[in-house]
Amino acid sequence: MTTLLDNVFNGLALGAVYALVALGFVIIFKASGVMNFAHGSLLLLGGYLTAVLHDDLGFAGALAVSVLVTAAVAGAMDRFLLQAGGGPDPHTAHVQTIVTIGVDILILTDLSRRIGGDLLSLGDPWGDSVSGLGPVTVADSRIAAIVVSAVVIAGVFALFRYTPWGLSLRAAAEDVEAASLMGVRLVRVRMPAWCLAGALAALAAVFLAAFPAPGLERTTGQIALKAFPAAILGGMASPPGALAGSLLIGMTEALVAGYQSELHVLGEGFGDVAPYAVMVLVLLVRPTGLFGGKAAVRV
Repeated sequence: MTTLLDNVFNGLALGAVYALVALGFVIIFKASGVMNFAHGSLLLLGGYLTAVLHDDLGFAGALAVSVLVTAAVAGAMDRFLLQAGGGPDPHTAHVQTIVTIGVDILILTDLSRRIGGDLLSLGDPWGDSVSGLGPVTVADSRIAAIVVSAVVIAGVFALFRYTPWGLSLRAAAEDVEAASLMGVRLVRVRMPAWCLAGALAALAAVFLAAFPAPGLERTTGQIALKAFPAAILGGMASPPGALAGSLLIGMTEALVAGYQSELHVLGEGFGDVAPYAVMVLVLLVRPTGLFGGKAAVRV
């Protein structure tokens, strides 16, 4: 029973962090129709900046700078690369998606060169300390991940629900052309969305590199790919779906890792592919995702 509770809590913590990354995928997709394959490199950039700045600025200062810089890089990538040919055009979203692959390669190559084979500490205040919650011993970084992610995600949902930008974003996601005719300026919707997604990625990097992880390494950005099936599971245009999908993926990964000995018949590396296996199984039943709706087609 203790093992089960421990795995469940770890799954919640992982799911909460994956939700920060998955929300970034969903926000960008809702605002621009672009699947941002550079999201993992933005996450790695945020973590790297926190790692190299925390000695001089302290953890809080380094994290603040990291979030701002990563948000600015994401916004600049959209404004000056993806929209370089003119204003936002939903009909060229597939071309812009391909451009993000090239941006990902460029950023990831430079960061990999800088990090090399090192393991970088982000200077987080939790360190390797643990706390007891009843019969379960939990890393303080896991508790912080759940609390911080819950507060940030609640704030993001409040932005969607109660701000003019959130209303414009929801309108553009429903019908880009109609929203534009009603006076919604798509540039002002897109760029803040990309900035917000970049900020969420930088924040997620802190918890992905914190104990019990050994630290930030050049492959840390690849963890963002585990949030990709979470976004697909929930429906790419559904923030609540991203949250539900992330919790499902995090729980799956933690349970598979915790009961690896009982699942040895599936192979030792099954934990790495389990999120994608869950994604495929769910999409066989719900092709549009857990919270995805059927698109209306005019004939």
